[in-house]
Amino acid sequence: MRHADEVKRALVQAADAARFAPSIHNTQPWRWVVRDGALELYGVAERQLHEQDPSGRMLLLSCGTALHHARVALDAEGWSHEVEYSADEPLAVVRPVRQVPARPEATRHFQMLQVRRTDRRTVTDERVPGDTLRHLVKVTEEAGSRLHVLGRDQVIALAVAVDRAQHAESSDGRLVAETAAWVGGERAEGTGIPASALPEEVPLTTVAERDFGTRGTLAAGDGHDRAATYAVLYGDGDGPEDWLRAGEALSALWLAATEQAVNLLPLSGPVEIAYTRRTLRRMLGDVGFPYLAMRLGTLDPAHSAPPRTPRLPAGQIIDIVPG
Repeated sequence: MRHADEVKRALVQAADAARFAPSIHNTQPWRWVVRDGALELYGVAERQLHEQDPSGRMLLLSCGTALHHARVALDAEGWSHEVEYSADEPLAVVRPVRQVPARPEATRHFQMLQVRRTDRRTVTDERVPGDTLRHLVKVTEEAGSRLHVLGRDQVIALAVAVDRAQHAESSDGRLVAETAAWVGGERAEGTGIPASALPEEVPLTTVAERDFGTRGTLAAGDGHDRAATYAVLYGDGDGPEDWLRAGEALSALWLAATEQAVNLLPLSGPVEIAYTRRTLRRMLGDVGFPYLAMRLGTLDPAHSAPPRTPRLPAGQIIDIVPG
C-alpha cells in the first residue's frame, strides 16, 4: 500500500510539473489521468487550434512537450519508468518501474523546467558557439529526432517561407479570429499569450517572428538576427506518434538550450502551411519530415526573463481515479 501511495504521489507531481511545458499559443491542450499506478496522457480537442492546426499536429507536438516534462520530473525523483505510445487515446501511458538514486543531470533538467521561457525579444550579435550547437544536435538525436542547422542560403529560403506562411494565415479571417481569442490582453483564465509576453512591435529581422496582429508590452530590444542560428527539427515519420515524440525531442532540446543560456524561439508558421512545409522538406534534401523551425540565439544578459505565461490550475488538467 505504501508503494502504491508513493507511485501515485510521484505521478501527480509529474503531471503538475508538466504544466510548465510550452504549447502552441499556450493552449495547453492536454489532460492527465492517474489510474492504477500509471499516468495517462490525453489530447483536449477544446483547446486545439482548429483553424490553424486542423490536422492536430501542433496539438500532438505540444502534448509531447508535456509528456517529456512529466518524465523529467519522474527522473528527478529517481523513478525509472516505461512509456507506451499510441496513435489513439490515451496518447501515451507512463508507468513507474522502480525508484533509484536520481542522477545529477536529472535534477538540473528539472530545474530548467521552471527557468525556461518563450522569449520573443531580439538576440545579441554574439553567435551560439559551435560546441554548443553540436551539443544541442546530439541532445535532439538522443531524444529521437534530428536537428538540421541551416546554412546562409537556407536562412534566406526560410525567411521567404515564413513570410509566405504569415501572408497566407493573415489573409484567413477565421484563423485571424481564432488567434485573437488566444493572444493578447489579460489572460486570467490560465491559457493563451498575454500582452506581457509579446513585444511592443514585431522586430525587423531577416526571418520574421510571427505577427499575432496585436502588440504587447515587452520591449523588443535593439538587436537583429544577423548572429542568430536557424534550424529545423525533423524526423523519419509523419504519423501521430511521430509528432508526439517530436514534442518530447523539442522539450529535451529546449531544456538543454536553456541550460546553455541559448534562447530558442519556435517558428511553427511554415510547418502549418502545406506548400511552405514542402519548402522546409526540400531544405532537408527530401529526407525526413519537418516538425518545427526555430531560431537559436544569445539574449542580452542585462535583460531579465519575461513574465511566465499563465498556466491552468492542476485541478483542471489532472484527474485522479481512486483505486
